[in-house]
Amino acid sequence: MLTERQGLVVWLHSLKHAKSLRRFGNVHYVSKKMKYVVLYCNQDELDSVMERISAYSYVKRVDPSFKPFIKSVFENSRPDKAKEYDYKMGF
Repeated sequence: MLTERQGLVVWLHSLKHAKSLRRFGNVHYVSKKMKYVVLYCNQDELDSVMERISAYSYVKRVDPSFKPFIKSVFENSRPDKAKEYDYKMGF
């Protein structure tokens, strides 16, 4: 059975400690320019992981991802027939 995962965006003062965040979950991306780390952890452990990460002195801010709570099923996914004929160009 798959566990529910959720992303965290950890903003850092310095990227020197980005490697140490691997113990909290899977590090997905590290931005050198903007100094943030995207990591994924289990959704049921999210609050405790956020508290533990934000306690470090090299962490500016910790933001959770809201992707699991966004509705991804759209109601009118078929295009309108009238608009379909407007875009056809006869070359």
